[in-house]
Amino acid sequence: MLKGFLLSLCLLACGAPFRLIAANEPAKPAEKPAVEPGKEAAKPAEPKEELIKSQHTVTINGQKLDYTAVAGTILLRDNEDKPTAAIFYIAYTKDGVPDLGRRPITFSFNGGPGSSSVWLHLGLLGPRRVLLKEDGSSLPPPYQLVDNEFSLLDETDLVFIDPVSTGFSRAVKPDDAKKFHGVESDLRSVAGFIRLYTTRNTRWGSPKFIIGESYGTTRAAGLTGELRERQRMNVNGIMLVSTVLNFETISFARGNDLAYVLYLPSYTAAAWYHQKLPPDLQRLSLAEVIAKAENFAAGDYNHALLLGTALPAETRRATVKELARLTGLSEEFIDRANLRVAMNRFAAELLRAENRVIGRFDARFKGYVRDRLAGNMEYDPTTEAVASVFASTFNHYVRAELNYKSDLPYEILSSLDWDWGEQNRFLNVAETLADSLTRNPYLRVHVSIGDYDLATPWLAVRYTFNHLQMDPDLAKNVTLDTYTAGHMMYLNLPDLKKQKADLARFIRDAAAPK
Repeated sequence: MLKGFLLSLCLLACGAPFRLIAANEPAKPAEKPAVEPGKEAAKPAEPKEELIKSQHTVTINGQKLDYTAVAGTILLRDNEDKPTAAIFYIAYTKDGVPDLGRRPITFSFNGGPGSSSVWLHLGLLGPRRVLLKEDGSSLPPPYQLVDNEFSLLDETDLVFIDPVSTGFSRAVKPDDAKKFHGVESDLRSVAGFIRLYTTRNTRWGSPKFIIGESYGTTRAAGLTGELRERQRMNVNGIMLVSTVLNFETISFARGNDLAYVLYLPSYTAAAWYHQKLPPDLQRLSLAEVIAKAENFAAGDYNHALLLGTALPAETRRATVKELARLTGLSEEFIDRANLRVAMNRFAAELLRAENRVIGRFDARFKGYVRDRLAGNMEYDPTTEAVASVFASTFNHYVRAELNYKSDLPYEILSSLDWDWGEQNRFLNVAETLADSLTRNPYLRVHVSIGDYDLATPWLAVRYTFNHLQMDPDLAKNVTLDTYTAGHMMYLNLPDLKKQKADLARFIRDAAAPK
């Protein structure tokens, strides 16, 4: 635009001499028509689906298991049969299964929105996993993969799905990518993939499961309704890892005091881990100190926030004092925060005297800070500890071991402009899950909760499931298991072992309900 503007100024200033020079320039040859008469323009080549198979072996529970890995894409199409997106996936199927009707299949994804499926894939479920220290912290690069002796492949076939704009999945027309970046459109595209994969691989007769993590739990709960309503496909069970179904429970929005109440016990757990509680509380076990925090959160603290400015001064001082005891923060800080400490402020404040910030996804992790006066956490030490590990190992694995070749960047975490839909204020798919449990009384739900998760705290998860408002008889269909790490509890080796056992038992029970 600037170049054209300057050219216009030059034309006006130079006048006739410039026009004379231009007139004396040789004439440009006439351009050829884009299409020769009588011939139609060639249509752009339609994208093709890919399918790369490879054979492998892994040992799980001391038993050798042969399996086939498939890395490829499935094209989604619109009502006019035009391709709209290529969904990348990796599937693992056990070899030599005589009856697929008795072999479960599990569809897996992570959250974000904007995350690929790599975390559950190489951290918990798949036949290969990242090598970390026992507590889940990373080793120095270069990073390695090892066989996952705790894989769920002995119990179920596995399909890892990358939603559009994550991993290698892309919209056919780049400008159309935003059409997939929303609550409802995301559900339709992932459900469409599940239908296509199930149909092409003759798995309609198999026990079917879904597992998601973080926003992936939101997607999984939503899919129980989307698949049931649009595809008439009921699933046997969903597994929710670090759950958020009702976003009111984790949103520190002005006027929403619920999140502050539900986060408090997780603050206490983090302060206990980093030894920032008073001696009388620090001497207690984690379970004991959490119980105290839960009682205070549900009682006096909830009541104080409910009263707002009507809270008597003496009661307010007592509330400030107890909040300071249970969080490891100063009374002055609690008072200045008006009894309401958002997670990102807590993470920045707890170890401020040590010039450290604690993790959001796992409060056990801590990292250095540059701005020692920052009011909010500068970054999440948990993410920084593991993101490169997963990205590096996956990019090598998919090409070197699975033989899938692509020059596209594998989008581990994409920043998406997400359409949250026509919600009154907070997205809540708990209603969808409650409806699915009511209409399909064979549906089972497993929930994995991390003690040190500051992204989806455990009291928020319990609050959600305690407010599903469904028949009490259906409560037996929901199983909650707690683990001793954070959001990605499976990074912690003892939790990985326990989670494998818990999920295996869940799948066996849900695949053959009595």
